[in-house]
Amino acid sequence: MKKLIFVALLAATPALAQSAEPRTIAMSGHGEMRAAPDQAQINTGVTTSAPTAAAALADNTTRMQGLFAALAKAGIAQKNIQTVNFSVSPQYTNGGPNQPARVTGYQVTNQLAVRLDDVARVGATLDALVTAGSNDMNGISFSIKDTAPLLEKARGQAVADARARAETYAKAAGVTLGPVLSISEGGRDEPRPSFKNMVTVSAARAVPVAAGEENVSADVSLVWEIR
Repeated sequence: MKKLIFVALLAATPALAQSAEPRTIAMSGHGEMRAAPDQAQINTGVTTSAPTAAAALADNTTRMQGLFAALAKAGIAQKNIQTVNFSVSPQYTNGGPNQPARVTGYQVTNQLAVRLDDVARVGATLDALVTAGSNDMNGISFSIKDTAPLLEKARGQAVADARARAETYAKAAGVTLGPVLSISEGGRDEPRPSFKNMVTVSAARAVPVAAGEENVSADVSLVWEIR
């Protein structure tokens, strides 16, 4: 009986050895591409105040009509113009001791997001909006319409970066890289401004605007078997 048990243990030993986890090395990589933006968004509008809500609204409506007319004259399509905020707010004055605050007037705000498919038109559009009566500018943002080609290159860079790092560590440890066991993508960044190599967008009478560049990046993690 003891002999049979010993033979059974010998037969099981190779199977146990084969089930051992492989030695691995894990490394992350980062890739980043830059490109000039080809779209811009202007956040603009009109804010008016008057003793009554009706008067503030009427003044605001008149000025907003001027903005819409200026945008149409500039060739901005209606689909690229969107109302993003509209509000009517009472304005108060602080009362004296034991006196409640009282309404002194009303403020009306109407804001638009204007998308431009040509960043070279930003300066002239800003000039047209201010000339038409916009008194509420809330910034300009730039973007890239199609980031897929840039993201593909950034991913390739990220994988190459991870492999280069892994090879450095493997060489230092006296081992070599085997096959890739897994690849996973981390959080990738949406396009963000880069202020290197800034390009000034300008035209006659237009407001000078720096479009700069946008960054598209990707992060990956890879695991190799090592030998």
